[in-house]
Amino acid sequence: MLKLGVLDQSQIGEGRDAAQTLAETTALAQEAEKLGYTRFWMSEHHASQALAHSSPEVLIAHVAALTERIRVGSGGIMLPHYSAYKVAENFRLLEALHPGRIDVGLGRAPGGMPISTRALQEGKYVNVVDQYPQQVADLTGYLHDTQPAGHRFPGLHAAPIIPTAPEIWLLGSSYDSARLAAEQGTAFGFAQFFGNADCAEALRIYREHFTASSLNEKPYSLAAVLAICADTEEEANELALSTDLFFLSLGQGRLLPFFPSVDTAKHYPYTVNDYALIRGRQHQRIVGTPDSVKAQILSLNEAYQADEIMVVSPIHNVEARLKSYRLLAQAFGL
Repeated sequence: MLKLGVLDQSQIGEGRDAAQTLAETTALAQEAEKLGYTRFWMSEHHASQALAHSSPEVLIAHVAALTERIRVGSGGIMLPHYSAYKVAENFRLLEALHPGRIDVGLGRAPGGMPISTRALQEGKYVNVVDQYPQQVADLTGYLHDTQPAGHRFPGLHAAPIIPTAPEIWLLGSSYDSARLAAEQGTAFGFAQFFGNADCAEALRIYREHFTASSLNEKPYSLAAVLAICADTEEEANELALSTDLFFLSLGQGRLLPFFPSVDTAKHYPYTVNDYALIRGRQHQRIVGTPDSVKAQILSLNEAYQADEIMVVSPIHNVEARLKSYRLLAQAFGL
């Protein structure tokens, strides 16, 4: 049976605030666990009025403490902003608190606008993106106590010393990310729902170039897809209007200060070009009834050959969002 996970971005719905949104994230994680989803990941975004996830490791601690079985992780930590050593300490501590349940997903996107990147990297005088492969290798070494001989910090351990380690995933939306994950021997997650690169090709590159490592003997991957499920096609398409407007604004570089309601999306003054841009993105989302959404996911995965699918369902109405995940879980028999 195909494993399903949940990717949450804590989009602050129009008419609600960050505190309410984070409570919704927690409730969604608890519901996802009851429904049989495998993982619950939270993203990292900075200086955004519309997104509440600025520190996924803090939220992981909160969500893991209020769930019992589901794996909880980052989708992902934007590693170039940080010290690999400190990230290792954070996630070792999380793993010590919740053994066998923590995932550390890593990315190299900025997660915000240039001004937040400059603030996060203040005092760094190197091109930190170029150091990303070394950071990933360092993090792996710290989490597994396998730093190579001659490492620049010989004998350094990430505290606390524990017998288990979180799963390491490299995340991305490009072919370069796929190649890097293959070279490092990590699991790989591809963001199909916003990536410009072809998901099937990225995962093929990952599989074909994979090098066995202490982390994984064989390639292991997931594809993150945007899916909205409802009782009828009409209802599902109406719920998706909020997503269309949100991603339209994101693509035009003018991120809205909230995740819009369906009513706001319906009455937005779209231009002809706006409609064209929306139609151009719609192939990246899966919208419909439970049977339809299941069939579309399975059809896509015939090409992707991913081991897991991670579902992001941006829906303004909280109950409709929970219902979407419930319907999908029932359709897949989780």
